[in-house]
Amino acid sequence: MPMLRGFLVLVLFFILGESVRVLFALPVSGGVLGMLFITFTLMAKGSVSESLASASQGLVSVLVLLIMPGVVGVFFTADQFAGQWLAVAAALLVGTFLSVLTTLLLMKLVTGRTESTGGERDHG
Repeated sequence: MPMLRGFLVLVLFFILGESVRVLFALPVSGGVLGMLFITFTLMAKGSVSESLASASQGLVSVLVLLIMPGVVGVFFTADQFAGQWLAVAAALLVGTFLSVLTTLLLMKLVTGRTESTGGERDHG
């Protein structure tokens, strides 16, 4: 039952993101907006519920299946990118580099906070 509650929370944030996208005619995916909303909500709350963590772990285990439709779509429209291989390759390389760099900086930020708060608890 907790996993079902977690999925419900995820779906509600997805619906919220889609609603905001449609209401304000934003050129951003409702899923991305929903992720932003849930991120800010969890940051304000300061913790993740057990049900949400359980549902999220279930989704991470099938992440490849969630990505597959996009990959298949690119496969069938590859002829449209035939003349733009350099731009696509550059976008992939720059995008990958920026993703790795952002992940590195966020991990340094998060682990720096964890180490500093953990050190204060040990001395206190």
